[in-house]
Amino acid sequence: MTALRPPRVLIDATAVPADRGGIGRYVDGLIPALAAAGADLGVVCQRADTERYARMVPNARVVGGPAAIVHRPGRLAWEQTGLALAAQQVGAQVIHSPYYSMPLHAPAPVVVTIHDVTVFSQPELHTPLRGGFYRSATRTSLRRAARCIVPSKATREELVRLLDADPAKIDVAYHGVDHDVFHRPGNEERKRVSDRLGLHGRPYVAFLGNLERRKNVPNLVRGWAGAVVDLAEPPVLVLAGGTGWDDEVDAAISRVPPHLKVVRPGYLRYSDLPGYFGGAVVVAYPSQAEGFGLPLLEAMACGAPVLTTRRLSLPEVGGDAVAYTEPDDDAIAGSLRGLLDDEPRRRALTKAGFVRSQEFTWATSAEAHMMTYARAAGE
Repeated sequence: MTALRPPRVLIDATAVPADRGGIGRYVDGLIPALAAAGADLGVVCQRADTERYARMVPNARVVGGPAAIVHRPGRLAWEQTGLALAAQQVGAQVIHSPYYSMPLHAPAPVVVTIHDVTVFSQPELHTPLRGGFYRSATRTSLRRAARCIVPSKATREELVRLLDADPAKIDVAYHGVDHDVFHRPGNEERKRVSDRLGLHGRPYVAFLGNLERRKNVPNLVRGWAGAVVDLAEPPVLVLAGGTGWDDEVDAAISRVPPHLKVVRPGYLRYSDLPGYFGGAVVVAYPSQAEGFGLPLLEAMACGAPVLTTRRLSLPEVGGDAVAYTEPDDDAIAGSLRGLLDDEPRRRALTKAGFVRSQEFTWATSAEAHMMTYARAAGE
């Protein structure tokens, strides 16, 4: 019996930011895995990314969008008109919109990825403008998309609980991690990153993510300070990532005792992340809410002992291979100090986290996405 040919899918990569964070890691990890699995792909992206995706998937039709889509208002306007034209141009049978929103009038069934639902469950963690946009986009996609993809069971359960979404229309596809990129680093990689951070071998606690309220950075700052204040050689706290809208971060740092050190390097080079994660004494990710938590998985793949919370999807990713804390600063202080004082436990977490990270691959994620595409095309 002849196998059915997979539908031609146009992936809308126009929302991928230049820093490749968040949505960028998802799209850039998924596309080559889909190509390797035999998917029939087209990609529409920002002009600056056309060569990148052409190299990534040589057999795909790559279309560069207009210059205006670099800015969100222009991209959202183009999504309602230009995306449909791009889909017709490549002969798409399914359109995949990987970041909440979708075209309302499309020439093919649309699959939408909804990454988290915290704009509904914890609206105070988002700005009114951001929250309003994502609430509207999520409701529209649930109502009009052929199918929706979420990165965790927790996210699907929240959509059902909060929005009465139809669970039969929502597929779970865990994110993966590129194990060639995110690996246990050697001494030279660790040293290079440490020197770039100005630490020159000094121990540090690492965080990676946007400095926004749901990442719980102020409580991390206060908890870290409480955990290390009386140590003879207190580890530095490194807060890597983009500046968010949390006004409490600067206030929390201003109250850190003067003999302690906080480093805020901004975005790190992608190639430096294994050395950054793998060189940390502990990677702390005490988020209050996550749809998946990709930095947690990447840190595990780099052999770092990880401290996180049991909020939403994070236990699905960390399992028994990470340490957990409540998100308040006192709990973070106690849990972090416990790890800093227990080297055998950190070594055990390093090993367990690395082993668990091997279960999450972009190849497995691509298989789940292709099943969703086939369902959408069939429906």
